[in-house]
Amino acid sequence: MSTDQPSGASAGTGPDPSEPAGVPRRSAGPSSRRWRRKPQEKKKGSLLKELPVLLVVAFVLALVIKTFLVQAFFIPSGSMEPTLHGCPGCPGDRVLVNKVPYYFHTPEPGDIVVFRGPESWAPEFQAGEPGNAVEAALLWLGRAIGTAPPDEKDFVKRVVATGGQTVECCDDQGRVMVDGEALDEPYIEYDNPVGGRTFGPITVPEGRLWVMGDNRAGSADSRSHLDDGNFGTIPVDNVIGRATVIVWPVSRLDWLGSPDIQAMAAPNAVPTGMPALVPSGSVGLALAVPLLIWRRRPG
Repeated sequence: MSTDQPSGASAGTGPDPSEPAGVPRRSAGPSSRRWRRKPQEKKKGSLLKELPVLLVVAFVLALVIKTFLVQAFFIPSGSMEPTLHGCPGCPGDRVLVNKVPYYFHTPEPGDIVVFRGPESWAPEFQAGEPGNAVEAALLWLGRAIGTAPPDEKDFVKRVVATGGQTVECCDDQGRVMVDGEALDEPYIEYDNPVGGRTFGPITVPEGRLWVMGDNRAGSADSRSHLDDGNFGTIPVDNVIGRATVIVWPVSRLDWLGSPDIQAMAAPNAVPTGMPALVPSGSVGLALAVPLLIWRRRPG
């Protein structure tokens, strides 16, 4: 019997009956391994291309949240001691400032508010100015997440009286009075001697607020600006938001309430215990990640 085989063929290299007819076999050589790695390399390259998109989306979302919802704020001075730490040598509290409540109602007595100081208000601290565009961008980012000192014209105080109310000091116990009634202010630990507390009576103009620091002995607040033409009051429109929670340092983590210091809450008052939102930068990134996953889902 002849054992000759067709030219160009060798034993054991015939077609595999288990493979479909007409489908070419791929070699197990280096070119095949390169072929198998291509999908992974393509996926990696796609991720690198979409990373800038992710960062841009996160930045835009963080900007929207900071502008309309919540903003982190660094306490730069000791004017709100002991409620908020910012004294020399203190680590400095970081708080979240919630902007949502004041879309529905104006600030109320007892609220701790962050606001843009009128032109007549001198800064309570000196902030270094950025020397170039990069430093300016880093400063903006630091202020957005609460790690950098705020603008010199941003202040944090407590609302004591609102438009139409008359504020003065003091009663026979040295307490501030609004419309003839003494305020209940248990947060005050540092105050001037009774003889040095006197001011008023002052009727707050409509659309404005009388604000004071909890550290009455060390706060340049409405009392320090009585001759500015508006009796030391600030416009409601200058209010950025309400300080809601201390988020840093961790040992100081706590909610900031808005006590009814006038003991005459309106029947339709909005609850003050609204939950604070998480820092805008984190939310922006968290919302951008699902978008990236959606973009990368199989077609």
